[in-house]
Amino acid sequence: MEDMHGKVVVITGASSAIGEQIAYEYARRNANLVLVARREHRLFGIRDNARAMGAGQVLVIAADVVKEDDCRRLVGDTISYFGELNHLVNTVSLGHDFNFEEAADTTAFPHLMDINFWGNVYPTYAALPYLRQSQGRVVVNASVESWLPMPRMSLYSAAKAAVLDFYETLRYEVRDDVGVTVATHGWIGGGGGSKFTLEEGAPEMQWKEEREATLSGGQVEAYARALVAGACRGDAYVKQPSWYDVFLVFRVFAPDVLAWTFRLLLSTAAVTAPRRPPPAALPAPPVRPLLEYPVAAPARRPAAAAQLQKLE
Repeated sequence: MEDMHGKVVVITGASSAIGEQIAYEYARRNANLVLVARREHRLFGIRDNARAMGAGQVLVIAADVVKEDDCRRLVGDTISYFGELNHLVNTVSLGHDFNFEEAADTTAFPHLMDINFWGNVYPTYAALPYLRQSQGRVVVNASVESWLPMPRMSLYSAAKAAVLDFYETLRYEVRDDVGVTVATHGWIGGGGGSKFTLEEGAPEMQWKEEREATLSGGQVEAYARALVAGACRGDAYVKQPSWYDVFLVFRVFAPDVLAWTFRLLLSTAAVTAPRRPPPAALPAPPVRPLLEYPVAAPARRPAAAAQLQKLE
């Protein structure tokens, strides 16, 4: 078990329920913390709680992890203040709950990928040289949807799958210089929180932000406790709850059973929830084709072939 006393831990998305509880778990191990979130004002109360639980020095940084410059800045500030970096914990995540065809505004699609994928990649890229120097560790807050696609979460599942593949590849590249712990959780809380809207002029497309949603405290705390304990042990994977592995068995050996279960869940949800009415008319086709192919130039006969024909 790694002794985290005096070690430096950067936690992105620290204003969320999961990120906050992870900060408290590291605080109980007397680590120095760097709490990162876009809303700096939400971090001050978490900083005070972490100090009361045993954390050493706690640094608060306002940054957007989908911006590479912000990630370089937060890592640079951490090194300037503490002189080292031992653990990077990425907890930023953004989910949704709708069928793909129900999305009324596709401008939110890239933003969803930015948060769930690039929000992990950019901090890792900026921190990796210093993690190599300290023989540190990257801790990833993934989800069971990364390998078990769930209905009404198509884009979220795709983003989480990309995150999982990225860190599996990175694990081989960094070898033993930097540890990688991938933590996957199942459904650990309920909705009912506020909504996140990408564009002010597009109120139809609202995305539920996990750090805004109401999560059941006991399950979140248990997940954070398992994640930090696994990271300090050097575990490659942390799963909470572990019984979700039964779905992996079904996916490998009986995928039809899993597909039938999802169809049953979808049919049940369709009865309880009103279905969105179909559009009055399909969108008109584009005036110009999406792909334009250049007109092939007539093939020119080689000079030798032309000379041969003349001889004949």
